[in-house]
Amino acid sequence: MKNIFIEYPKCSTCQKAKKWLIENNIEFKDRNIVEETPTIEELEQWIKISGIEIKKWFNTSGLKYKELNLKDKLSNMSDEEKIKLLSSDGMLIKRPLLISDNQIYIGFKEEKWRSLLQ
Repeated sequence: MKNIFIEYPKCSTCQKAKKWLIENNIEFKDRNIVEETPTIEELEQWIKISGIEIKKWFNTSGLKYKELNLKDKLSNMSDEEKIKLLSSDGMLIKRPLLISDNQIYIGFKEEKWRSLLQ
């Protein structure tokens, strides 16, 4: 599987991550999170592989998250409801996402992404 880089092009962190990938000659398929929002099936698979709890997949600093008052609502939602909500709007998903053969990266932390270079 080729690396899939899922971004919101206007996001400065996404831009920084993309620049890092290019500078480090890491091949990837680019995907706009708004135009091609991850599906329920993709999210279920990625969440399972990542081992990261679902609430960490939410973009908690985003306007949509705040508008929907999700800080208070998420604790009362089932995992299925959370995944369905994430799949309904790419702006709710923490970004960038990098889906590689053996790892899923949420957000850009250069020290974690360095494992791609090995």
